[in-house]
Amino acid sequence: VQLQASGGGMVQAGGSLRLSCVASGGRTFNNYAMGWFRQAPGKEREFVATISWNGGSTYYGDSVKGRFTISRDNTKNTVYLQMNSLKPEDTAVYYCAADSYGVAPTPDVNDYDYWGQGTQVTVSS
Repeated sequence: VQLQASGGGMVQAGGSLRLSCVASGGRTFNNYAMGWFRQAPGKEREFVATISWNGGSTYYGDSVKGRFTISRDNTKNTVYLQMNSLKPEDTAVYYCAADSYGVAPTPDVNDYDYWGQGTQVTVSS
């Protein structure tokens, strides 16, 4: 499975961005749970959001709950991350990931076996 993330950029605090991640290759996209993680310089990779194979279940990290929304369009093999009310502490490289062995959402980074290349999000104060 190849994952291509896009949509990152620079935005002022309080602004919004929408990340996209397109999957190609592998089994049918709707066989996978998908997730978004982020990593800031000098920090460990942090769980952001995850979504089940059909979009029916989602789960968020505490730091983004109420501000970010994960969704997917299985007809387009794409998962999205809508980010609102962005804060400077949201600055990081954002990665999408696929759990090819599971359909349920999971926050555990070790459950994901395919990763995208990352897209930089920078939020200025």
